[in-house]
Amino acid sequence: MNETAIQELRAKLRGELITPADPTYEAARKVYNAMIDRRPALIARCRDAADVMAGVAFAREHGLPLAVRGGAHNGPGLGTVDGGLVLDLSPINGVRVDPASRTVRVGGGAVWGDVDHATHPFGLAVPSGFISTTGVGGLTLGGGVGYLARRYGLTIDNLLEVDMVLADGRQVTASPREHADLFWAVRGGGGNFGVVTSFLFRGSPVGPVYGGPIFWPFEKGREVLRFWRDFIQKSPEELNGWFGFVTVPPVPMFPAEHHLKKMCVIVWCYTGDPAQAAKVFDDHGRLLDPLLAERLRTHLENLAHETSAVALAA
Repeated sequence: MNETAIQELRAKLRGELITPADPTYEAARKVYNAMIDRRPALIARCRDAADVMAGVAFAREHGLPLAVRGGAHNGPGLGTVDGGLVLDLSPINGVRVDPASRTVRVGGGAVWGDVDHATHPFGLAVPSGFISTTGVGGLTLGGGVGYLARRYGLTIDNLLEVDMVLADGRQVTASPREHADLFWAVRGGGGNFGVVTSFLFRGSPVGPVYGGPIFWPFEKGREVLRFWRDFIQKSPEELNGWFGFVTVPPVPMFPAEHHLKKMCVIVWCYTGDPAQAAKVFDDHGRLLDPLLAERLRTHLENLAHETSAVALAA
């Protein structure tokens, strides 16, 4: 691949083309998983579908390995490649909400924090994952399990159509009405069928939310996991949460005596009537120590007097 070819690609892009000689290269090549340390030959920061089409065509013509990056959260590092071309979609991050039809159009490089920020003023949400910096593209194409899954289903259950660039450089729209087989494939089949530049989702009503982490001593992990398993099955669909083992971060929202301790946690999200939150969480009393139980109850009581809030129990 010679300099002339690189300059020809640069001339076709509205976005930036980054090479190893550029001062921004080291920052641009990084992905979320710091164990992944790959050195692409080129990084194209695509600004629109035309940039994606140009990048796909360039990789095909020059026999370059191609990687597509949305939020860059992919654990195995599929959003980057040694010696190839990375199509960085992060500049394609616009979100448009249509409150009349309750639909949400999302750019292929957006992260879920972008979507939540845009939908919240309309009292809507799209079922996503658990972390706001995760890319919309990677999570959606993999299925999408998150806080709203029990109430509204997986992310792919709320996907209405996609615009995508195929390997031959064409852009198509896939939905239940056009290219239905391709639409079926991308709903959980991963990023193997093309580069999605735009998603159209169904938005669902979500009002005030009560949620956050509740911690227990690490040694109680077996007991807490069994509790979570039984509790979630009998809970209303407006409640969901995940169990895990964590190191408590040293931030003010968590009691100082727990900072940097290894603990087990359930992180909850309740989207039902805030006035019913205390009843929904009542069974936690038998597992919480007095400090955390009192903090939780105080947060619930405060929430019941607010019309719109996100309360964090710690």
